[in-house]
Amino acid sequence: MFTGIIEELGKVKAIEKQQDAIRLTIGANKVLSDLKRGDSISCSGTCLTAIEINDEGFTADVMLETLRRSSLDGIAVGDPINLERAMNHETRFGGHIVQGHVDGVGEFVSREKSENWDWVKIRIPRELLKYVVHKGSITLDGISLTVNDIEDDVISLSLIPETLAVTTLGYKQPGDKVNVEADVLAKHIERLMEMR
Repeated sequence: MFTGIIEELGKVKAIEKQQDAIRLTIGANKVLSDLKRGDSISCSGTCLTAIEINDEGFTADVMLETLRRSSLDGIAVGDPINLERAMNHETRFGGHIVQGHVDGVGEFVSREKSENWDWVKIRIPRELLKYVVHKGSITLDGISLTVNDIEDDVISLSLIPETLAVTTLGYKQPGDKVNVEADVLAKHIERLMEMR
């Protein structure tokens, strides 16, 4: 489980294609401090398992299901990637409950710059709109964000300088893909209501 507060912007160093998966090698610094083999790590919103770790980064396998449901199927060497280690008993809960289970892929629509922040619009899959509420939480590329506006299938968000500086959303341009994870609490409530 994660909080959606990105610790570091890593970089894809290598991609090894396999029959029904890929193996990613990701360059990193901060997240390596206590990362161990078998630990979960959020890589732009996808929960992956670190299998090899050295002083320059780590390697993780990405299974076919993850490739089908996320933007990792189009990732390339050199691409930036948001990194967050799994929560532990000392973690500050600065974001919201993030599982690292991507529900779908959205599309970056537009960016409007102001002096201190950016106003961005993201088109999200229609089947996820029922989980999105004004001023509610949503996870994009592993980042815990607050929805400021909803118009049809497009949500609007304000991105502060810190988010722009340390996450992939500082680099995204119209047409780029983003991983979307809806609020798990909304999904649980829906399921409970269906079972009544």
